Amino acid sequence: MAEFFSDKKVDGMMMRCASCGIAEDDDIKLKTCTACKSVRYCGVKCQKEHRRQHKKDCKKRAAELHDELIFKRPESSHHGDCPICCLPLQLDPEKSTIQTCCSKLICNGCTHANIIRELEDRRENTCPFCREPTPDTVEECNKQRMRRIEANDPVAITTEGFKQDEKGEYSSAFEYFTKAAGLGVVEAHYQLSNFYYDGHGVEKDMGKSIHHLEEAAIGGHPDARYNLGIEEWNNGNIERAVKHWIIAANLGDDSSIKKLMDLFKSGLVEKEVLTAALRAHQAAVDATKSPQREAAEEFY
Repeated sequence: MAEFFSDKKVDGMMMRCASCGIAEDDDIKLKTCTACKSVRYCGVKCQKEHRRQHKKDCKKRAAELHDELIFKRPESSHHGDCPICCLPLQLDPEKSTIQTCCSKLICNGCTHANIIRELEDRRENTCPFCREPTPDTVEECNKQRMRRIEANDPVAITTEGFKQDEKGEYSSAFEYFTKAAGLGVVEAHYQLSNFYYDGHGVEKDMGKSIHHLEEAAIGGHPDARYNLGIEEWNNGNIERAVKHWIIAANLGDDSSIKKLMDLFKSGLVEKEVLTAALRAHQAAVDATKSPQREAAEEFY
């Protein structure tokens, strides 16, 4: 069965039902196995009849597909780029701000530059992105955020999840994060992982915690990736743990690069691997730097 999933064999199997061998035509539409995506069936009956024969290979291929997805290196962190200067946003959440008017995450450098321009031109304070007047009170900020939530804005929904969490309203926070995760917010997946792990607002469930942790890691969340490394390490999967920490280090994560350095000292990571990770880590950090951001650092 070593050649079971060779390219030619898979191509042939995808043209016919894996059980009865009938070919797809205008009247017969084959459905792909959702787990391994390598065979197709003409109906539920054939799929059930073929299950015993297919189960072992299906499980193996599904695991391979899972690893391909989970260990694929994201192009950037889940923060993405600042929509104004188009530079990668820093991992430190204190280095950027979500605007309640438009839900854009703006780096401190662009926010600071906008403030300086407004002071010099004696203009009113506005959002650096959409130019809406800046709210003067927390109450006005909350009203803006609620309007964005009513418009089904995923970032505003996530922010409200944090607000509810801060108040200890875990069930409400869980609902907001669940909705935001469904809308594709990577940070929401990470928070749901923590909720399932701690049992806040929901019954503890390690399976679901790991699922959301993986979703967040795939989306470029360095903390999620680091935690997956810890999970693999605790399970004795050193090689998989190192893979996760290398990916997180490439995104600029300090905790992961420190882990790799410790493992190098213990002889568990080769010098070439650590050197490559250090270079990638530094490149990721350098990519977030700019004169505007440095000016903001000095000012604040």
